[in-house]
Amino acid sequence: MSWLRLGWQLTRVGQLSGCGFGRGGRGDEERLGFVQRDELDHIYRDEGEASTEGPPPSASPRITTWEAGWNVTNAIQGIFVVGLPYALLQSGYLGLLLLVVAAVICSYTGKILITCLYEEDEEGRPVRVRSSYEDIANACCMRVCPWLGGAVVNVAQVVELSMTCVLYLVVSTNLASHSFLAPPLPLSAWSIASILPLVPCILIQDLRVVSRLSLLCSLAQFFITFTVVAYCLSQAPHWSWSTMAISVDFEKFLVSIGVIIFSYTSQVFLPTLEGSMEEQENFSSMMTWTHFLACVFKTTFSMLAFLTWGEDTKEVITDNLPATLRTVVNLCLLSKALLSYPLPFYAATEVLQSCVSKWVKGPGMALALRGCLLLLTFLISAFVPHFSLLMGLTGSITGAAMTFLLPSLFHLQLKWTKLSRKLKIFDILILVLGSVCSLSGIICSVKGLIEAFQNRQT
Repeated sequence: MSWLRLGWQLTRVGQLSGCGFGRGGRGDEERLGFVQRDELDHIYRDEGEASTEGPPPSASPRITTWEAGWNVTNAIQGIFVVGLPYALLQSGYLGLLLLVVAAVICSYTGKILITCLYEEDEEGRPVRVRSSYEDIANACCMRVCPWLGGAVVNVAQVVELSMTCVLYLVVSTNLASHSFLAPPLPLSAWSIASILPLVPCILIQDLRVVSRLSLLCSLAQFFITFTVVAYCLSQAPHWSWSTMAISVDFEKFLVSIGVIIFSYTSQVFLPTLEGSMEEQENFSSMMTWTHFLACVFKTTFSMLAFLTWGEDTKEVITDNLPATLRTVVNLCLLSKALLSYPLPFYAATEVLQSCVSKWVKGPGMALALRGCLLLLTFLISAFVPHFSLLMGLTGSITGAAMTFLLPSLFHLQLKWTKLSRKLKIFDILILVLGSVCSLSGIICSVKGLIEAFQNRQT
């Protein structure tokens, strides 16, 4: 399936061209589709061409429902699941409920987002008149400012893709520092060591260069998950349910909301995915079972890890493993994180490049832009090396917007006259809930980052 996932990423990159910023593709294997975001590899997320002329041409390769389900599964289950046990530590039993609620809402908003691609013809049959998330956004803003909606969506995409790159670097630095205990080096040195292998990314002209690595990333993810689960099960006699908190720190809980939401984001690439399915009528059922399985896996994985390590659960769960096993698993996870970085990086630079090219021309422009983005992601990861807080902040900003707020808002605006009262109320509740969680999550994540930075200075 690796060829399919990367293929989606390539499609996504080509698709952003013509939307808001220009040519932006949004690939990000994990959080992107995997058809990109290799699994998350947070990337990635595929979309249809940003044009108002309808779906992609029929000549486009078609995929089965099972293949579509595989892509969604890779989008919402990947490297970032290693941060969920720590989120559960911060949120207690409420975190378990949140894992279920987030799965239900994300599945629902994915479905209503796809309904916004369609309008009924004179005979009442649904006709696909839009191709991408940007098309839906632009349709909603048509009377006010035709390009505004697509621009907002693309800004959110660039922020999420860039922050996904930062998270990969933070994970890589953390893993390297815990895997190589000798010689003892400061965290800043490991940050530099992590970014050096990624410098060639600024020279990537074709995403197919890294497509062959996708299968390796998938195998690494399976090995990591299997190892952690197997070790946790071996420690079953020592589990203690008493460590699971009933009352939790409210601020930490709000940060955990962002972490969990971020782990379920896949909406951006759904329009292209649905448009490429052989049996589009199966999209809704596919979303249901993929999110159900993801919910079961994430809940089980998080619970097993937390019951095994309790209050000692770390931000990256593999750091809790015994020394020898930890080194092997962390090296595997490190390789996966580094190999996943080029995908969201490439997609983000394509979006930015198409925008900047309107004002700045020249053969060195693209190289300079990629170099600046590489440097920016490095600096953020080096100065703010807090995986959980950064993941929570990203989920609260772009995750909540793309997964909760915009789909429900667009659905209400485009389908208001055809929605039942119950659906209207449900959409409004998601809109309100998403707004509250996003705002409070941002405030608490920023506050946590400030405190962490101050503690680092003392």
